[in-house]
Amino acid sequence: QVRLVESGGGLVQPGKSLTLSCVVSDTFFSLYIMAWYRQAPGHERERVARIFTDGRTDYADSVKGRFTISRDNDKKMVYLQMNRLRVEDTAVYYCYSNRGPGYWGQGTQVTVSS
Repeated sequence: QVRLVESGGGLVQPGKSLTLSCVVSDTFFSLYIMAWYRQAPGHERERVARIFTDGRTDYADSVKGRFTISRDNDKKMVYLQMNRLRVEDTAVYYCYSNRGPGYWGQGTQVTVSS
């Protein structure tokens, strides 16, 4: 069984930073692309960041320059560093692995509000 568990969400003020973590129980974690998605009420789920097996990354235009995705293959963890947060970043954030059919975490709530 492949499991992904996110943590680190919470309530933060606009302009502040927050780091999300995802621990992945997968023997072959290092072989797969990892990503962070988010979904806000009334919106479609969107990919915000992706990291390839060689460490290359890409980002949604809405978060480019503010968010950084990283991975630690020894710890089997994925991180999302979020800086200069905006109210529009409020959403449930999900960790994703492209192994096989694809696997999702349970999500962690990020609320940006003053």
